[in-house]
Amino acid sequence: MEETISLKELFHTIRKRLWLIVLITAIFTTLSGLVSYFLITPIYQSQAQLLVNQEKADQTSYNTGDIQANIQLINTYNVIIKSRTILDIVSSELNNTHTSSQLTNMITVGSVQNSQVLTITVENPDPVMAANIANTTALVFQEQVVNIMNVDNVNILTPAQVGENPSPIKPQPVLNMAIAFVVGMMVGVGLAFLLEFLDNTVKTEQDIEKLLGLPVIGTITLIEEKDIQEAQKIARKVARTRGETVGS
Repeated sequence: MEETISLKELFHTIRKRLWLIVLITAIFTTLSGLVSYFLITPIYQSQAQLLVNQEKADQTSYNTGDIQANIQLINTYNVIIKSRTILDIVSSELNNTHTSSQLTNMITVGSVQNSQVLTITVENPDPVMAANIANTTALVFQEQVVNIMNVDNVNILTPAQVGENPSPIKPQPVLNMAIAFVVGMMVGVGLAFLLEFLDNTVKTEQDIEKLLGLPVIGTITLIEEKDIQEAQKIARKVARTRGETVGS
């Protein structure tokens, strides 16, 4: 019985402060949409792919050992690509529009699972610049790895390209608004229960029963001034009607 009462009280609290929950949820969702669409700078992504092979002058086929050795080389190449030796040259090729430190934050190097393909991913507010940085980094690395590692085993597999209508990878306004909607609803419900918990005023007979532990025998109805005036008008009409009846 107590669980049923608690459940009723829970729904009663939500219904009583539903306006607050809806208001907070709407504010969170609206603010998230405004920030996502108008305040956050869109970021575009571009990728260039490199193929890593061991240099073989006397054969055209590769065995499993050769491929594993190439995969191990990729870990070394990941570090080399983001080194100042490479990025300083990339910065110079881009007319110093970005410093090597800035390029480090824009560039991510990774490899496709258990493959010899190395991916250079660049994030930039300008989709064309993102593609230029990715392609320039790939070309510079391909040229410099010959001097650094004394090998010539890197080929550009897929250069970065800019589509006709590039779309940013972030922010994602719809996702952000959905998250804000859920968070706003949780905050609204939490605040509604907090206000209900802090509200110790007596408003109903149920509150009196809980506070005193005694049953309510009766209640006094609150009569508004307009109701009193309406009742007085009716009483005067009844009195006049009775007077006319007695006189006749």
